[in-house]
Amino acid sequence: MATQAHPYHMVDPSPWPLTGAIAALMITSGTAIWFHFHSTLLMTLGMVLLILTVYQWWRDVIREATFQGLHTPPVQKGLRYGMILFIASEVLFFLGFFWAFYHSSLAPTPELGGFWPPAGITPLDPFEVPLLNTTVLLASGVTVTWAHHSIIEGQRKQAIQALTLTVLLGAYFTLLQAMEYCEAPFTIADGVYGATFFVATGFHGLHVLIGSTFLVVCHLRQVQSHFTSAHHFGFEAAAWYWHFVDVVWLLLYISIYWWGS
Repeated sequence: MATQAHPYHMVDPSPWPLTGAIAALMITSGTAIWFHFHSTLLMTLGMVLLILTVYQWWRDVIREATFQGLHTPPVQKGLRYGMILFIASEVLFFLGFFWAFYHSSLAPTPELGGFWPPAGITPLDPFEVPLLNTTVLLASGVTVTWAHHSIIEGQRKQAIQALTLTVLLGAYFTLLQAMEYCEAPFTIADGVYGATFFVATGFHGLHVLIGSTFLVVCHLRQVQSHFTSAHHFGFEAAAWYWHFVDVVWLLLYISIYWWGS
């Protein structure tokens, strides 16, 4: 930074956007091949390439932010705007699923029997596993907020404890959702109800896994004392994302599990 006359970060050439794009193509193509030809080779190779890409890209960004001092206040401001726009795009992504659900449920067509849930569908009890999952995810929102305040106040051990709890709660949520899917009395092939249920809740589950990965990385960084009270946007971005996941789940629970049943 001492050799340039501006506070911005001119990113060095990196292979990771290219390898990430190739991995995404391999995963999507491999998933289609898995569905039609029952071969998981291409999908597995894509996942391996994606994991290697994410690991090395994250490593580079952490090095730039923590050790090279390249994330100056103007750079952090840009990162904040970028994260806000990313979350806004995610809001619109889930809006499409809610639109599909309410379009089908508010005015059921004659093909659905004129009522909701459609004939032959036994919905899940919203006051059993779904309610427990809601409690777990809300509790994880509390613990991630605890971690945030601990980092701001310089309480390193408390932040580590809070992040550990948050990651464990996220893993517990994923386990409960997997059990729920295994025991569900309907499948994604059971008409519009099964499709909207599994696509909406499944993509939310994917976001929980992504958010949990963010928080695991933040936990490892906190253990290595990367965050300070004034410089911890990496954690803030993960916390924003986690709170977004919480809000989406509340809307899913109210709409699909409770009202939709």
